[in-house]
Amino acid sequence: MTEDSYSAEAQAKAADSGAAATEGFLQRTAKANVTVDKARINRIATRLVKALNDVVADEEVTYDEYNIFKAWLIKMGSDGEWPLFLDVWLEHSVEEVHNSKRQGSKGTIEGPYYVPNAPEQQSPATIDMRADEPGTPLRFHGQVTAVGGSPLANAMIELWHADDLGFYSQFAPELPEWNLRGTFFADADGNFEINTIQPAPYQIPTDGACGQLIAAAGWHAWRPAHLHLKVSAPGYHLITSQLYFEGDDHIADDVASAVKPELVLNPTKVGAGPNAEVRYDFVLDPA
Repeated sequence: MTEDSYSAEAQAKAADSGAAATEGFLQRTAKANVTVDKARINRIATRLVKALNDVVADEEVTYDEYNIFKAWLIKMGSDGEWPLFLDVWLEHSVEEVHNSKRQGSKGTIEGPYYVPNAPEQQSPATIDMRADEPGTPLRFHGQVTAVGGSPLANAMIELWHADDLGFYSQFAPELPEWNLRGTFFADADGNFEINTIQPAPYQIPTDGACGQLIAAAGWHAWRPAHLHLKVSAPGYHLITSQLYFEGDDHIADDVASAVKPELVLNPTKVGAGPNAEVRYDFVLDPA
């Protein structure tokens, strides 16, 4: 990878990635054809509005503070950062509720940078990447089984993650369209093997509305390095997950509150070089 392309990639803007995340989300939801009971919408929306009004009363919010908040909400929309804001600060609670009765593998948030229909490969495989992709080569392998232990033949593993600079393809300039994204199919025994690189920790975009909130509140913007996954098989519930790496500085204080102990990997070195490998098995609940 040339120094120029590396420099261009690092110029990714929050508004650009936010707009792409918003457009992708709207396209997916437009096809979802999901209906929600009006009584539940009424109950949930009423509680949300009441909670905001309670904060105003309890904190004795002034008009100056209200107007700052209002301007920030407008900027959040114009920057296209609602997917980022909601996925970082709210999705972890929705995920906990959604998966609370599952017996299989732990899940966690999807995040704003999922793109469906990544190129398909049969395992064992190597994820799409640049010829000189920076980072530690990582062999990621495991098995997909049902809760009862039976292997799930041809289970589908969608994998995507940031590169060594912390950027995602389709959300930063100069990156090939499907860089470090792929859809992989396990063998007849549910086994899979994917060669990729170990991603880097990164800060969520801080030059937009989310960054303004972080700076004003004195928070940090860091996410620990992670692999994103969606694992599925016909007749079983899809699991959405992220896998983290032991020793990362932000395992304990992830800005998105998405880390769970069951999702932390401990790769081992392979040979004398930098290569590493790690095994992680997925257990799916019946639908």
